Amino acid sequence: MKRATFPPREEGRLYLTEGGIETEIMYKDGFELPHFAMFPLLDIPEAVTAMKAAWRRMLKTAADTGLSVVMNGLDYRASPDWGALLGYSPDGLATMQHRSIDFLRDLAAEFEDHIDKIIISGSIGPRGDAYSLNRTITADEAQEYHSVQLATLKEAGVDMAWAMTFNNVPESIGVTRAARDAGLPLGMGLTLDSTSRMKSGPALGEAITAIDAETDYGPDFFAVNCSHPLEFEPALDDGAWQDRLRSIRPNASPMDKISLCRLGHLEDGDPVELGQQMADVARRMPQLDIFGGCCGTDERHLKEIGIEVGKLRGITTGQELAK
Repeated sequence: MKRATFPPREEGRLYLTEGGIETEIMYKDGFELPHFAMFPLLDIPEAVTAMKAAWRRMLKTAADTGLSVVMNGLDYRASPDWGALLGYSPDGLATMQHRSIDFLRDLAAEFEDHIDKIIISGSIGPRGDAYSLNRTITADEAQEYHSVQLATLKEAGVDMAWAMTFNNVPESIGVTRAARDAGLPLGMGLTLDSTSRMKSGPALGEAITAIDAETDYGPDFFAVNCSHPLEFEPALDDGAWQDRLRSIRPNASPMDKISLCRLGHLEDGDPVELGQQMADVARRMPQLDIFGGCCGTDERHLKEIGIEVGKLRGITTGQELAK
């Protein structure tokens, strides 16, 4: 199958994507996420209102800072094992995937006159816990498993898929091959822990090099998400592999990831400091062009990142939308 590709880097174009939507919906809006899944909230009208407000704040931030957008986020848990655990049949899960993408597409339409480019993406989470080792999964098993969700995303007409918080090489290889088979561009998102390595052991550069070697440079780009600058910066060794890295979505706090999800409140750190830290990273790594956030971040952090990185890259501020 001929595969589409994610747009190449363009001078003067930066992309903004979501912050920590899950932690925001849980701790600011008070909705429970069963097994950390967002898409079941589509059946709760009050939650839909809260989610729309969160995404609109992100989109307005992109418009105000002159950035393009990659939208994704509800379907991180919309894979077979998690769907069954949540009580969905295969057909029911596919329906929720389509509804998740329609949700994003409808919101994007509201901002099409204010944002130059909006890309709609499906989110792929790991088969197991993102913060456990999950060493037993093989590349072949991962390819078969993730092909189900990716096939539905293809039917839903997404522009790309984004694998988030993967922590081992074999599963990353498998999901990359599955995306290739589905004909979808793929962002391959890896997460690092407090040792500045993946939970399964490899350094970031080792993992990216191994995934590329086993997939013939299959991912359209690599990303780091759910890691604070104090965790990922030591992994940036100026190796040739870094040119494959286009996106970083940091946590607001360096606190342990599992703790961040179990605190019972939002640990949001210092948005201004995070914006400055990401500008420092962007100065060091000019190939980065997709920025967002993860646990604890919201539109405040996105605004600071957008402003600071935008100034560095010469992006003019967009037209202020009506508040």
